[in-house]
Parts: sequence; C-alpha cells; structure tokens
Amino acid sequence: MPSGGVDPRRPVLVGVGICTQRVDEPGAGDEAVDLMTTAARRAAHDCGAPAILEAIDRVAVPHGSWGYADPGRIVADRVGSPHARTVLVKAGIPQQTLLDDAYAAIGSGDLDVVLVVGGEAAHRAAVARRAGVTAPEIEQPGVEPDELQVPTTEIVTRIEIDGGFASAMAPFAMIDSALRHAEGRSLDEHRDDIARLWSGFNIVAGTFPHAAFPERRDEAFLREPSRQNRPFAFPYNKWHCAQMNVDQASALLICSVEHARRLGVDPDRTVYPLVALESSFAAPVSQRREIHRWPGMEVLGRAAEAHLGRPPASSDLSEVYSCFPAAVRVQQRALRLPVDGVPTITGGETFAGGPWNNFVLQTTAAMAERVRAEPGVTGLVTTVSGLLNKPGLAVYSAVPEVPLLARDLAAEADRATERLEVVAGYQGPARVAAYTVAYDGLEPVRCTAIADTVAGTRVVASRTDPDLARRVTREELIGTEIDVDATEFRV
Repeated sequence: MPSGGVDPRRPVLVGVGICTQRVDEPGAGDEAVDLMTTAARRAAHDCGAPAILEAIDRVAVPHGSWGYADPGRIVADRVGSPHARTVLVKAGIPQQTLLDDAYAAIGSGDLDVVLVVGGEAAHRAAVARRAGVTAPEIEQPGVEPDELQVPTTEIVTRIEIDGGFASAMAPFAMIDSALRHAEGRSLDEHRDDIARLWSGFNIVAGTFPHAAFPERRDEAFLREPSRQNRPFAFPYNKWHCAQMNVDQASALLICSVEHARRLGVDPDRTVYPLVALESSFAAPVSQRREIHRWPGMEVLGRAAEAHLGRPPASSDLSEVYSCFPAAVRVQQRALRLPVDGVPTITGGETFAGGPWNNFVLQTTAAMAERVRAEPGVTGLVTTVSGLLNKPGLAVYSAVPEVPLLARDLAAEADRATERLEVVAGYQGPARVAAYTVAYDGLEPVRCTAIADTVAGTRVVASRTDPDLARRVTREELIGTEIDVDATEFRV
C-alpha cells in the first residue's frame, strides 16, 4: 500500500523467507547455515528488491544447537553484505528481542536494513548420528560475532534441579497441573482438554505447507500413552511436545519505510508491526505464587490493548507459542483468547516443527505471508522464553493503523508477579501445589512436586516410587499433605 502519511523512519517487515528440508541419507543435505542463507535470499526475492541484500547493516541470529561461532558472518558474506555487523543472541533471551532491537535501531536512524535469520538442521544431525557418521558443519576457529547477547537471569534454579526438574517437559507439565487444579478439572477432563487442543493444532498443520509432521493424529491417539506416543512427563506424551529434530530456517528483512521506497521494495509486500512488546523480567516456576498464571504476559496484553484500542485477542489470526500445551493454555487465559480455540496458523511446534530457538522467526514469517494475503486483517504472534519466563507479544498488519509500540515492560511484569521464597534443605510438612510424573519406558516411576510449607515458603522434592507414580496419574495429588526431607518426600 502507499506509504504516504507514515513516518519515513518507521520500521517495516518487507521480506520473509522460509526454507525446509528432509533428508534421510546420513551426512547428506544442507547444514543449518546453508538453510539460513537460502531463507535470506528468498526473503530478498519475496520483497521484489534483490539489491536489498547488499544494503544489510546487521545480521542477527538466535543461537541454535549447531556449533557456529558467528553464523551471521557466513550468511552476510554469502548474500553480498560483508560490511554488515553480526549479532548472536543466546537462548534465554526472547526471540522477539532480535526484532525489537532491529525496530529500535531503524527507528532511530542508526541502521537502515536488518536481516534477522535463524535455522536448524537437527534432523540431518540426528540421521548422521544414528548411522555413526558425521554431518559436516562449517568451522569458524578464532571467529567471534561483533555482538554477543547473553541472558543475565536464570531460567531454572539449583534448588529446582536438585528437587527433580530433570527436563523442560517437567516444569511445563507442573504448570499445567496447577492450571487443572485452579479450574477444578479432573485428571481425565484435563487429559481430554489437552487432546482436543492438540488435535486442533494437528488439523491446522495439515493445511500449512511448511509443516514437518502434518500426518493426522486424532484425540484418542494424542491422549493415550503408547509405544508410538511415549509418555514423557504426566500428562504429556511425545506428541504433546515440541519436535525439535527438524531442518528449518527462516529470514526476516526489516528496513525503514523510506529505505524500502529507495530500494524499490514492492509496496504490497510491506507489513507493519503495530505492537512489539517483551519483558526481560524472569521468575523461576517454583517462586511464582500462582503457578498457573503468567502475569508478565498479562501485562503485555493490557499494554497492547491500550495501544490498539482493542484486546490482542481480537486479532483475526493468532500464533501462540506452543512448545507444550501449558504454554498455549496459560497464554489463552492471560490474553483472554477463547479457551476452546486453536490459536495457530502453522500447527505449532509439535506438528509444524519446533526448530529450538528459531520458532518465533518461523511463525512471524508465516504471519507476514498471511496478513499480506488478506489485507485488513491483523495477526498476533507470541513468544515464550524459558519456562514461561520472558514473554513477547507482537501484532502485525498490512495497514499502518497505529504507530509502532515497542517496549520492554520488565518493571511492570516484576511488579505484577507475586513470588514466594523457595528453600533448600527443608524438613517437615508441606502441601502439594503442582506435580508431574516421570517414566521409564511406558511405566510411571517418579513423582516430582512443588509444595507449600506451613511457613509460607516453597519446596521442590521428588519420590521414586512406581506405585505412587502410577496412582497419581489416576488420582489428584495437588492439595495433599506430604512429608518433605530436603529433596525427597513421602505421602
């Protein structure tokens, strides 16, 4: 659309590129940086101005499972912008941050064109590893990015790890258990709710051209643990979890309105970020008084509503971060999305594919394609960093209906989040506030709980007891008094 009346320094998304592959020959296929390069070139072609690649001032990459020291440098050199500064952002910093940093630099006039690109070739690596061969990967000895961003807050505490937080699945499953209890749902009703939600995501994946696992999986399959759907952390099975063994990359080209015009970008390809909010505040799961809520995301939702004049839930399209069901279910409540809705255009990280620290780039690219194809609609994209630690919320449109609101609302999220002290070495009674069960194959073996003490503090403890573990997959444990001895408990 014409850009008349729009601030010429306003940052806009002008080109998106998505690249996927699936190779099953050990050692074959493109490595992650190859996929990123292809995605970047596709983004330039997408905006109708291939020369934009030579004008890139910054290449920002979210860190992945690969070993590159500075993947942005490889991409910059390959696409013809060797002068570009490179940024590598470690996991634990929201993926929304890479976009917000670009918007700020472009809006201030410090930069004109930014490429945000990321990708994984985890399936390729897994195929090679299983065959005992090496999947070649470019080495960069002695190379460093121009800027390295590292998180300064912890995602999981030593007390939580000692008490039984053995994987990312466990705390998300505990959050889901707390939500179940808060809403008065039985264990069976809870499992039904998750199966219905994830079945809806699966149906959407069947319509998304880039989905890695679009095969139909119905509610009954998703609900029940089986050899094809192994239980991981009650009530989660394999096909409730992000599937990270995928080869996927995405690239986003961002520039100012005036620079887009100067480069000859097709005006019909322009997408306007209306809201680009995040919070860098983080509170570990066990410290949160209300484990089933995410006050930080609620803060972002209220700020977006005040700016837009309507709630973000009114967006025509939604892509809610979906590493595990708890992430979606908590965000639905935090943003007042319909709890019986299916907030995805991709199918989510289970079925579209979850390329670890790159999923928000994938979904933002997909959302940009949708809002351009349907002028007048708005699209909501959210970010989860860590264990519902640092939220991100963005709203996009092909129409610049309001100025861009881009802020870090860490202070507001901090004030909104009630916390309890979590103690180590506690001995005595406590009441279970959340729990999950770990498995050995198909058999429940270990229960891990977050519990409230009579002194108003919190503890994290586990018990290896197959009989108890089996029983609490059928009977509610939340609200039960347990006897805690440091990192272990008895019922």
